[in-house]
Amino acid sequence: MTLLEFVAQYWPRLLTGTANTVALFFLSAALGIAIALVMALMKLSSYRALRWTAISYIEIFRGTSLLVQLYWVFFVMPLFGFTIEKFTAGYLAVGMNIGAYGAELVRGAILSTPRGQWEAALAINMSPAKRMWRIILPQALVNMLPAWGNLLIELLKGTALVSLISVADLMFEAKQINGSTFLSAQAFGTALIIYYVLARFILTPFMRWAERAMARKIGKA
Repeated sequence: MTLLEFVAQYWPRLLTGTANTVALFFLSAALGIAIALVMALMKLSSYRALRWTAISYIEIFRGTSLLVQLYWVFFVMPLFGFTIEKFTAGYLAVGMNIGAYGAELVRGAILSTPRGQWEAALAINMSPAKRMWRIILPQALVNMLPAWGNLLIELLKGTALVSLISVADLMFEAKQINGSTFLSAQAFGTALIIYYVLARFILTPFMRWAERAMARKIGKA
């Protein structure tokens, strides 16, 4: 069976799997970005309790395997009374993992903002919160976007692991089709192409557009 014949026959399942992968990506990305921002600000806090909480979270999630974290969320948490539906467990694990890596990107970008910007905001009597949201973070965002582009591509590829807890994403559907047809080259070749198209022709151009848009917004274009 040729690749085109394979796609023509199994496209409904592949399309469903791709849709679930995209949904997982967006939910995981939203959660990861929120966690990254919060943990970065906590790590920069002058309060020791907040700082060490952030450090502990970042080190644990960066220092252990995403697969182990996924199994903990889905298989171990029910032992403590927290039963989580498999799709939810999938994006929670991926989002929390990527948030730990993103926190260091956000922290580094904030610290890379020129010292004069901090001093200028302080000179006009801005509160710490307003100084961060109005002056520092917009400039830090421009610096962190290229690295976030790479991280989001890693997130997209990381969603494939949720197939191991039977979430019907693209990789799960490819494995199921391969298991019943033994057309390994066609099943996994199609999955490879779809992941590549999502990363190269959708995610990458969007991130480049976002970089240019933010640079223009703050006058760096």
